[in-house]
Amino acid sequence: MRTYDFSPLYRSTVGFDRLFNMLDQTARAETSPGWPPYNIERTGEDDYRITMALAGFSPDEIELVQKENTLLVAAHKNTDQQQGSEVLHRGIATRPFRQSFNLAEHLKVTNAAFEHGLLTIELKREISEALKPRRIEIATGSGQLSVRQNNVTILDQNKVA
Repeated sequence: MRTYDFSPLYRSTVGFDRLFNMLDQTARAETSPGWPPYNIERTGEDDYRITMALAGFSPDEIELVQKENTLLVAAHKNTDQQQGSEVLHRGIATRPFRQSFNLAEHLKVTNAAFEHGLLTIELKREISEALKPRRIEIATGSGQLSVRQNNVTILDQNKVA
């Protein structure tokens, strides 16, 4: 296993602590299990889709929780439905699982659907207007300060007492 030193990046970046912590955790983590299989797709500039193959589970046995920047998908098969029959060969895995996904900031789950054994989770990046970039004009000797936000210039006249 290869270990990376991120300390040079700490000297030239600000506010990326969470990213570096995630990279450190990934480097130390054991190889993630390949079950259940899933795809992560980018469907638009700010849209994503996670599709998980969950054959053998029903929607009421699946738990989907987003807490801050983590999405947790967990499932546990109800044993009540399996009584009264003897399984001679089990080829469909129905073992319980917990799969978590680290989400980027401002990424929210907009929809989740379960159809034909596939759980589809739609995500969208939603950035508020206050967090979008804005251009700040530098005041000159005239005493006026203008702030340019979303192609609108706002003038603020400094008042002298």
